[in-house]
Amino acid sequence: MPTDYIVKWLGNWSGEVNIASTALKTAVVIIMAVVLGCERSRNRHAAGLRTFIVLSIGSMFAGVADLYFIQTYSTGFPFMSAAVLIGISIITANTIIYSSKNQIMGLTTSFGVWTMSIVSAILGFGLYTAALIGFAALMIGLLGFSRLEYYIKAKSDHFEIHLELKSRSSLQEFITAAREFGLKIDNIEVNPAYANSGLSVYTVRFTVVDKALGKKSHSDIIEALSVLDCVYYVEKIG
Repeated sequence: MPTDYIVKWLGNWSGEVNIASTALKTAVVIIMAVVLGCERSRNRHAAGLRTFIVLSIGSMFAGVADLYFIQTYSTGFPFMSAAVLIGISIITANTIIYSSKNQIMGLTTSFGVWTMSIVSAILGFGLYTAALIGFAALMIGLLGFSRLEYYIKAKSDHFEIHLELKSRSSLQEFITAAREFGLKIDNIEVNPAYANSGLSVYTVRFTVVDKALGKKSHSDIIEALSVLDCVYYVEKIG
């Protein structure tokens, strides 16, 4: 007896490997991929509409193939889905990069691709309800919590900046001024992307230790730092 609620509603045919169920799964996975791909493309992420459509269809058909082998030959291991997930894990790991401001880029998109491939494979197995719940949770995670994440970061006593100084000798002057502002410098790293450019560029992590300063926004603090004579350019990372 089928255990998936949608299979119970549609009939046993939707949980089996046939032309009708495969067409239905293909239509559902394309709709999900279009919704997610449009969201990623709108925000100009590396993995966009076509990427999500192609990987979702591939993962879904891997699930369909495994379901066929399990039902026909009683194989107990979904090897095609496992191979697809491993391959996607390797590819997405290589898409995570550091920007010129020493900021990690592509992390959310990479995990989004990986999660969508799992959801698509689950759909291929005929677990419609689980796949739809997983997709809904994925979209809520990407869209519903973005403002909450921004709010938490904005209220945090810790933040990170991309700093360009007018000269390398100005670093001590900047450190002294930052401490006078009520900032604790947790870490300073020379940005390797500008190693041979002749520029003095750093990634600096701060903790706000002055209670009065803590009431101000990060933008206000960065604006105050930007008017220092030694600073050429500064902006918040993340």
